[in-house]
Amino acid sequence: MTIFCSHCHRPLQAEMSCLPARAKQAPSAPRPFRSTKSASKARRDQINAELQALRSLLPISAQEKERLSYLHTMALVCLRLRGAQLFPPGLAPPTGPALGTELLSLLPGFLLVLSADSKLVYISENVAQVLGLSVVELLAQGDTVFDILDGRVGEDVHKKLLLAREEPGREVTFVSEMRTSKAFRLQHGGNRVVAVCGRFVALHWPPSPSTTAFLALCTPLVQSPTDGEAASQDDMFQSMHLLDMTFIDVTESVTYHLGYHREELVGQSWYSLLHPEDAEVAAAQHRALALGAGPGPAAGPAVLRVLRRDRAWSWLRVWARRDGGCITCTCRCLREEEAAHLRSRQPRAAARR
Repeated sequence: MTIFCSHCHRPLQAEMSCLPARAKQAPSAPRPFRSTKSASKARRDQINAELQALRSLLPISAQEKERLSYLHTMALVCLRLRGAQLFPPGLAPPTGPALGTELLSLLPGFLLVLSADSKLVYISENVAQVLGLSVVELLAQGDTVFDILDGRVGEDVHKKLLLAREEPGREVTFVSEMRTSKAFRLQHGGNRVVAVCGRFVALHWPPSPSTTAFLALCTPLVQSPTDGEAASQDDMFQSMHLLDMTFIDVTESVTYHLGYHREELVGQSWYSLLHPEDAEVAAAQHRALALGAGPGPAAGPAVLRVLRRDRAWSWLRVWARRDGGCITCTCRCLREEEAAHLRSRQPRAAARR
């Protein structure tokens, strides 16, 4: 079947002759924005120059600047920009000297500041003592608090932050594993569990999302009674017992934590203070100590509720060891959120004994 041209009604093979000569001879239009090696190099050089200019403005030492990758440079620049938005120099109230290394070393953890949309705004330099990562290395994980936390608690943390944002000044606490360095994970067998306790504060009036920040202290959960690298001994006390767990001595700090004086506890049974629902866990730890030379893996640290002198319940994490004919307990006070996190990971076998 022959196909005819719609213009001159000639067979298709003659169709080209009906087109204007100018159309047949016109060269194809050049492709716009055609990339060349020289253009690509020029763009890379321009980007590198801009990054070098930004790096030179960062308030860190020249040696630290030399070690910054482009990713780290951009992460630090974004952190500084968010900080400048929340703490503009012209509106900042008069303050004392900046937090120094000596002052930060006295804290039981590191300081964290978040924007209203959970972006990282400030991380104190002593974070390296807790997580084994510098501020720059931590920022490489991402720019929100969810990027440095265990993803399994993301929804719970989001709810807590939303609650705190709706009620400025209300303190909230959440517990999660935080990302750590490879060396830390090899030494401790995993990431570090940290309790984040803070509240939203309006930095300027009238308050708005752009002028509100979440100020928090991030305290690592103590893994053992000798873990003093980031732990505070102020939240601990010790007690000594006979093998049947009768008190024979207790440190004076028990008054601060539980309200009892030493004389009130000596001669009493440890079990008289325990919550009924925690008696089995305590008995499993006690049994392992009484039958063996030490607590062993099965006994482990136990998370228990004990009765305060004011008839309220306090959460304790208890490490126990046997010293001849006595049992020594090292007790650390816990927040409810810390206790819930540790209880969820407490060996079930201990509870069934």
